[in-house]
Parts: sequence; structure tokens; C-alpha cells
Amino acid sequence: MTRGIDLRQLRYFVAVAEELHFGRAAERVGIAQPPLTQQIQKLEAALGHRLLERDSRHAALTEAGAVLLEQARQVLERFERALEAARRAGRGETGRLTVGTPPSVMLSALPKIIRRYRARYPEVGFTLRELSTSAIAEAIDSGSIDLGFLREAPASEGLASEIVLREPVAAALPSSHRLAKRARLPLRALAQEPFVLFPRQLGPAFYDRFVGFCSEAGFAPRIVQEATQWQSIVAIVEAGVGVSLVPECVRKVRWPGVVFRPLPNLTTTVSLCWKEGKTSPTMQAFVSLARAGFGQQ
Repeated sequence: MTRGIDLRQLRYFVAVAEELHFGRAAERVGIAQPPLTQQIQKLEAALGHRLLERDSRHAALTEAGAVLLEQARQVLERFERALEAARRAGRGETGRLTVGTPPSVMLSALPKIIRRYRARYPEVGFTLRELSTSAIAEAIDSGSIDLGFLREAPASEGLASEIVLREPVAAALPSSHRLAKRARLPLRALAQEPFVLFPRQLGPAFYDRFVGFCSEAGFAPRIVQEATQWQSIVAIVEAGVGVSLVPECVRKVRWPGVVFRPLPNLTTTVSLCWKEGKTSPTMQAFVSLARAGFGQQ
């Protein structure tokens, strides 16, 4: 603003110029008439021109006043738009958000959460990236994604996390397998079976969690085949190559030649993670919806 002129004076001037009556204008802006008159006089002094011709009751715009009224309305409107834009950004309603997820988490409540988020925040540029757990951790660290879902999030310096899902673990067996008719299995019943699993480098903490289950059951799994996608793992199980351990959500993959059996007391976690110290309103809004969405699952 020009030195000595502020937005308050412009608001006062617009009120007087629109009402053409100091008393009504003072009532409209919520101050007494004398200080309103003083502010208009200060505005005129700063401009070096009269803006209003006035008598004891009424006012009329000068040529300078008519020009200022048009411009002042635009200034105040732009200012209000700027304030509203800042408020919306502060509420996480605008901006950009990139989220990384392993393919298997898309079989959980995540699609519903994304749909709710996009419906509630349509002006946020939302990007979803499907990556392995290891790649997600690296992308968070590099800043190429804002949030990431990790299975068995590692204890890592610089990584903040919140568990949003605790998921049961099941055994995947060929439907012709000798154990397929049993409703539930202890993990040790699979001690002599060949296993199909994903490569450790795709998610070391997740891999170690599954192998740790076997160790606690008294055996080391004999892994005869690896695959990078759960659909491929289940297809290889269907082919009779071996058995596998899978998170509960993988049961949504329908294979006529595969059965899934619960493994008592075995669970795996999914955490929502972000770079420690890096937060934004868009991130906070998504975390809140994810927390609620997985809680309702």
C-alpha cells in the first residue's frame, strides 16, 4: 500500500462511497462516525486529493473518489481471495500430495480411503505410486513421495510412522494339498513344505517377519521359488510348486486352485510413514482419513 494508507482505510472509504452517508457507513463498519471521518480525512491527505464532497448529512464522490472506489473494490476483493486461498491451503484443501503403496495394500481399505480423500479435497493434485516397500522407504527419504505405506516399517532414523493396520497372516496352499481340508493350521504343520516367497530386497523387514514366524515355529522355510507380486506368488502356489504365507488381504485374489487357511496368532502390520519433520496440511488430512478408514475395516 502507499505509505500512510492501509486496507482498513480503503474499507472505510468503500463503505462511505457506497452509502454516501457517513452515519450509515459508520454503522456498517462498526465504528463511531467521528473516527470514520478522521480516517477518510487521513486517506485524502495521503492521496493529496479530495475524495468526497460532503455536507452535514450527505456525501458525493469527486472524480478522484469515483476512480478510487472502482480500484479499491478490486484491491479488497483480491485481498479476500488471497486470505481464502491461504485458509484453504492451511486446511489442506489445495496443493499436491504423492503417496506410495505396495501392491498388496491396494487390496485393503486403501482404495476407499483414496476415493474419500479425492472427494473431500478435489483441488489437491493427488498422485499414487505403486512401489515395493524398499523403494517406498527410499522415495520418502529422497522427498519424491510425501507419504508411504510400509509393511513392517523398519526402525529408521529420519522416518516417522504410524501403524494403521494389523492384518492376520494366512497360509496359501494348492487346493489339492493334503492339508487343504483343515480349517485352521499351526504354522509348524508346514515345516516340511517348499515355500514360495518374495525376494528379501523388496522388503527386508517384512520378509524377516515372515521368516521369523517360521523360526518361532521351529523350522527354517525352504524357499524354492521367488516372485515379486502377490498375484504371481499365488499363481505359483496354484501350480503346485509350494506353499506360501500371505497377508489376509491377498485372499481377495480369487484362484480356484488355491485355498487360504488362517494361521493362529500371526499378524503383520501396515504403517503410514513420512520423513521425520516434514509435515503439511495435505499430509495431515490424508493421515487422518487413513487412520479412520483402516479403523473401520
